[in-house]
Amino acid sequence: YLFRLFYLVLVFSLKHIPVNTAGWGTANQSTTYKNSYAQYALDGLNSSCTHTDLQSDPWWTLDLLKTYSVNRVTITNRRDCCSNRINGSEIRVGNDFSDVFSNPICAEVSTIPAGATYSYSCRGMEGRYVTVNIPGTSKILTLCEVGVYVIFPDNLATGRTAIQSSTYGLWSAEQAIDFSPGFTKSWSLCSSTTAQTNPWWRVDLCYIYRVSRVVITNRLDCCPERINVAEIRIGNSLENNGNNNPICAVISSIPAGVSSTYTCNGMEGRYVNLFIPGDTKYLTLCEVEVYGEGPVLKKTYVKMKLKSSLSLSEPEMRICSFQLQSALAKQGNSDVTLQWSQLPAAQQEVMWKEDASGECVHKSKHWQTEKMLILK
Repeated sequence: YLFRLFYLVLVFSLKHIPVNTAGWGTANQSTTYKNSYAQYALDGLNSSCTHTDLQSDPWWTLDLLKTYSVNRVTITNRRDCCSNRINGSEIRVGNDFSDVFSNPICAEVSTIPAGATYSYSCRGMEGRYVTVNIPGTSKILTLCEVGVYVIFPDNLATGRTAIQSSTYGLWSAEQAIDFSPGFTKSWSLCSSTTAQTNPWWRVDLCYIYRVSRVVITNRLDCCPERINVAEIRIGNSLENNGNNNPICAVISSIPAGVSSTYTCNGMEGRYVNLFIPGDTKYLTLCEVEVYGEGPVLKKTYVKMKLKSSLSLSEPEMRICSFQLQSALAKQGNSDVTLQWSQLPAAQQEVMWKEDASGECVHKSKHWQTEKMLILK
């Protein structure tokens, strides 16, 4: 019970921790002073900063490459000098690329002390582009670090375990459920099998859910056609590595860098598989999202008859119960209640136990009565 409680709390926490998505995108700015490039605001180093020329209305824009609900934006100011240059800047979030100044304002920056990082709430504003701009003439925009934080509250694949039929280099299965679509660094943020027959990828949701939809993000850098004819399968069986479960959808194609949604109409299952039938196939996934309701709790009653001369209250029987429960937990059946019950006297099977000589020993000590174990 304690293990299950800890696990549920851990998954809940992962789902509600804001994730910094800034490093997943590409940056640009209105002008560049010397070698102070726009991407320096995304390198994780407060010592390297962007810098525009002296100009009117300087701006810096981050393209996240897909639309997100932005929880908050952080800005780290320069620490060497001129900290007041950031004063009066605006943070905008939206989907208009042709005119970033038309995107809605998330927050206005009054001041940020030298070297400090301030956070600004955007309250779930949706957008692909995050812009920092300073309105006015004779302005310089310098940013030492920008963070864009997004919450993923409903993705059932979050924090789960993923495996695949083979692994190409560092393209591990878990990278398909790491939040990042891997547009800028596919090799470290996407999953991929080697070239093989019938490659597959599977995520274990740990419990049975009614899956409403699955979202697949295809790689951007190359080879988008490799995802063609992949099957999305959902179910509870691990027969053939889960690839015999019912089909939710067959992917005809997904353009490079696009996230496509497939409706599953409440199919119930613990396992979600991606499977490509055929020879010499690669299965590459830059992100898999699973949405639905649940978990679906089901009770199963199994009767087990154990022949024993021991009383149900004796320690040996409790040890037997504990060992059985541990064995079930190792198989993934942690939600099990064990309940002992002794059959009525009329249904008890009384057996004789013979000693080594073949003679029947004293029956008062060696009756073996059937006992029933109910698993709920």
